[in-house]
Amino acid sequence: MEGQEISGGLILTQIMVRITRKIEFSAAHLYHNPKFSDEENRRIFGKCNNPHGHGHNYVLEVTVAGDPDPNTGMILDLKELKDILQREIVERMDHRFLNYEVPELANRIPTCENIALVIWDLLEPKITRGHLDRVRLYESPDLYVDCTAGAAANGSAGKGRRSA
Repeated sequence: MEGQEISGGLILTQIMVRITRKIEFSAAHLYHNPKFSDEENRRIFGKCNNPHGHGHNYVLEVTVAGDPDPNTGMILDLKELKDILQREIVERMDHRFLNYEVPELANRIPTCENIALVIWDLLEPKITRGHLDRVRLYESPDLYVDCTAGAAANGSAGKGRRSA
């Protein structure tokens, strides 16, 4: 349950409505930390340290939470969300070498975790109805990362992180 309040001995459940849109993009990257020696980079990152990089077909799910507007029945206009995702993510990251062509990743190792954090930072200020609740980024069918509003709200996410 999202949350509970006790009122006169009754438990009232607060319901949160969430809507998720999914997009796909393809990109290449490599893992390399300039603070490490070449040998240490190869040991830690293995084949992900290949200087020529490697690619993924990413699947991104973006969840927005909020109360449906009483006039439209929607948390936000889904066309508007689709346009935001196209402009902020697809146009910026699709068919790009993330290390070199995406400025927000220039000083970060483009792990699935860091890419998801950058996506959060790009989208959060653009969502003006409801609020960004979750960014789920699949690097492969069996590997994904979640960034959630709950973790950010309780201070457990983003420690030591700079906004993009």
